[in-house]
Amino acid sequence: MAFTSISVAPSNAGGASGLHCVRNYTGLRPSTGLRLFNAGISIKRSSRSLVVIRASDAGEVSLKKTGLSIEECEAAVVAGNGPEAPPATPKAAAPAGTPLVQSLPLKRRPRRNRKSPALRASFQETYLTPANLVYPLFIHEGEEDTPIGAMPGCYRLGWRHGLLEEVSKARDFGVNSIVLFPKVPDALKSPTGDEAYNENGLVPRAIRLLKHKYPDLVIYTDVALDPYSSDGHDGIVREDGVIMNDETVHQLCKQAVAQARAGADVVSPSDMMDGRVRAIRAALDAEHFEDVSIMSYTAKYASGFYGPFREALDSNPRFGDKKTYQMNPANYREALIETQADEAEGADILLVKPGLPYLDVVRLLRDNSSLPIAAYQVSGEYSMIKAAGVLKMIDEEKVMMESLMCLRRAGADMILTYFALQAARCLCGEKR
Repeated sequence: MAFTSISVAPSNAGGASGLHCVRNYTGLRPSTGLRLFNAGISIKRSSRSLVVIRASDAGEVSLKKTGLSIEECEAAVVAGNGPEAPPATPKAAAPAGTPLVQSLPLKRRPRRNRKSPALRASFQETYLTPANLVYPLFIHEGEEDTPIGAMPGCYRLGWRHGLLEEVSKARDFGVNSIVLFPKVPDALKSPTGDEAYNENGLVPRAIRLLKHKYPDLVIYTDVALDPYSSDGHDGIVREDGVIMNDETVHQLCKQAVAQARAGADVVSPSDMMDGRVRAIRAALDAEHFEDVSIMSYTAKYASGFYGPFREALDSNPRFGDKKTYQMNPANYREALIETQADEAEGADILLVKPGLPYLDVVRLLRDNSSLPIAAYQVSGEYSMIKAAGVLKMIDEEKVMMESLMCLRRAGADMILTYFALQAARCLCGEKR
């Protein structure tokens, strides 16, 4: 099939110094097998240039400047002596054995808008950029980074060194938002999770270090007691096993204030206690942290997809489960109750967790709230894609990007994902 290329040569020959490229992040990048020119790149060049057009494989047709004035060119065309254009591309032949049929009487053929990469890009409805991604990072007190067995490619990062290095990598590719999750020493855990609001604890120390190094970094924090609780639950556990709501909220307020004081930009209650958003907002305002945002885990389900995360933090419940405070996966309308409550109590962002198995809930919140919607692509989702990729059951990169795009399409403005750095590299055109 004939192929046409257009090359632009600056008049001041001698390199590409006349080109100034600005990368744009717009959707999934095209396959490397396609021959695209200037895709995702804006090019500024000198107005004086030589244009050469090459067409067809049968031979070259070279159109060079003749030096004629506009009037002379127009006169030649009027006199019937206009220049010849390259030949039209011939219609491609069908394979042998293709039946001869009359065209279907279709007024609409949606495939017309999908027939080339340029058209598909023109009509793309959903876009994914590194700015849509929040990178969850696990931290610990150690000096070395330790791999997490159930989450290939993820580590517990040493808060002094490994954390800074990983954040630097992410920022290089446009990811400037992170959320911190601590692996707390067992000796510091207690039934009431008091270490959660220790202002010299692991998370506040890490926040201060990050803000000193990267002042414009957006830091989200997790507000819940499970990493600090000797029982492994998100709240204080009564001796009969009941999770105490109001007493837990009291602790969460102190935790949120300690994080804000360290420099957190967004505090994120993930505990699912009733009334915690209103109480945290009041506590922050009372300490003059009116500018600190609240991202509420509005629809957090009691899901089986959290297993690898709990290994990463060593925060499995010592007994029972979390079904008395996390939502039933069978429930859909209940998410509206939580949405209305969080909006009324002062949440700035609403989050759905898990992500991909709950796309209907993401869309439900998007259709019923004007607040930004976040989705959490959780550890189980990440690990399944990684495992299937290692076994060559799927193309890991394609499925990763498709899964993130689907979350955006469902209505998520931002996505918390362990793929953040890897996906940003893809969006920037860099292979793994």
